[in-house]
Amino acid sequence: MREQYGTLAPVYLDPDVPATLVIGYQTAVRVLNDPVRFPADPRIWQQGVSAHCPVRPMLEHRRNALRNSGPAHDRYRAANTSALGYVRQHELHAMVQRIAIPLINEMCEKGHADLLTQYAQPLAFQVLNAILGCPPEIGQRVAQGMAAVFDGVNAEAGNAMLAETLSELVAFKRRHPGMDITTGLLMHPAKLDELELMDQLLTLYGAGIEPEQNTIANTLRLILSDDRYSGRVLRGSLSVRDALDELLFADPPLAIYCASYPPLPVEVDGVVLPAHQPVLVSMAACNNDPTVVSDQRAGNRSHLTWSAGPHTCPAQPLAYLIAEVAIEEILDALPEMELAVPAAQLTYRPGPFHRSLTGLPVHFPPSPRLTLT
Repeated sequence: MREQYGTLAPVYLDPDVPATLVIGYQTAVRVLNDPVRFPADPRIWQQGVSAHCPVRPMLEHRRNALRNSGPAHDRYRAANTSALGYVRQHELHAMVQRIAIPLINEMCEKGHADLLTQYAQPLAFQVLNAILGCPPEIGQRVAQGMAAVFDGVNAEAGNAMLAETLSELVAFKRRHPGMDITTGLLMHPAKLDELELMDQLLTLYGAGIEPEQNTIANTLRLILSDDRYSGRVLRGSLSVRDALDELLFADPPLAIYCASYPPLPVEVDGVVLPAHQPVLVSMAACNNDPTVVSDQRAGNRSHLTWSAGPHTCPAQPLAYLIAEVAIEEILDALPEMELAVPAAQLTYRPGPFHRSLTGLPVHFPPSPRLTLT
């Protein structure tokens, strides 16, 4: 794509959904920091897109900060940022440990496991439910709907399941408020209505399950398969945070997203982009743009995995902490763990947006169960 198109490549997200993919780092930074020419509101675009289109649920308008610009964006973002403040980082650290240890105990005596399905997925799911104040039975249906939307398989049905289930969560938290993010949204001075609350929760679940579990699993894959990290992380000469930074640069868990919809034709890098047609950023391509790539990534946070500009992810510190503690716990418990198959034989789920393994099989010497201190 770089050789043929430069920084902007014409693509189809679906046979009837043309779009532009930003693959140049500096171009992406300009686009992400220009909400006037590149607003995030897709309402005009989606008028011409079938409700059955598999990519529409990931791109359509919702009453949240991600899909709005201007005052509406500011109102929604303020509510989310305030609600995220209900999560105390030192308490979150202990929570992740409490959730990780029983999951490790379920596998440690067997000598083999799938770190995706037996560890990263349930851990991300349980942690997010806890900080949102969501009962497990409601959260399980949210996870099913979210997976369908990300995969683009039965996405319309997944979208409907999400709407129904999140409505149940809002009703539950009205009856049972607590020190959690959902209660924070309910109590915010923005006075979000029912549909607005559901769309905030949808954004939080979208960011908190799939990308988080992929961050954990893919970083473990990196540590276990890359000689630069495997021994050095376990010996302590490199930290888990160093491996996380490398993963977020080289192979981000959300490879393509950050959609915008120019209201007028706009010229960028000598290319005229059509009005009301999606412009998406390939974080994977931009992070690895040869014009900016560096061999020194430890401690380097200039990647675009969290987006940039007014739509920068406000939950970065929490996402980093969850992944870091989860990875440290499993490596400390099972230091002799190895991949059960060569890394090149690992497979990934289909889908235009995410970078998600189908499994991460490992083996290790059987170990005694851990105790939670």
